Amino acid sequence: MIIQSKNFILRPVRRGDEVSIVKNINNKKISKNTATIPYPYTMEDAKGWIREKINQYKNKNSSDIVWGIEIDGEICGAIGLHEIVPGHKGELGYWIGEKFWGRGIMTEATKLVCNYGFKKLKLKRIWAKVYVFNTGSKRVLEKSGFALEGICRKEAKKGNKYIDAYLLAKIK
Repeated sequence: MIIQSKNFILRPVRRGDEVSIVKNINNKKISKNTATIPYPYTMEDAKGWIREKINQYKNKNSSDIVWGIEIDGEICGAIGLHEIVPGHKGELGYWIGEKFWGRGIMTEATKLVCNYGFKKLKLKRIWAKVYVFNTGSKRVLEKSGFALEGICRKEAKKGNKYIDAYLLAKIK
């Protein structure tokens, strides 16, 4: 389940990745742009998340597949397919540390994961939702061949605020 790029490695997360995960994910901007990443993000959060992913890796029937994005031995982000319906569809989700933004890493990772989903998992549809203010993430999806399907009104609630999200999909 390792996917090699010339710029990074997509690999399962493992114990020992906690420090680099916390270093790269503990950011208000990342939390603001994602549904489930808290801020501050603690070492306990990282340990719990890694434990959850390790259990999913062991479960061959898991509906989630997640890769850490490794650059120079450090996990700088993560990308995965969630809610996978075998032979049909899955939801793409990702994050990457702010110091890695604007380098094309997530666009390349998205293309690799979509290729895996379409070829290995025989998916016909990969979809993602991004908050309407997250223009960088929307652009990653567009550059990766996703098409805008619509806007989901009040899709998320963060604090006392409701947030609209774009729905984008890539079809095979």
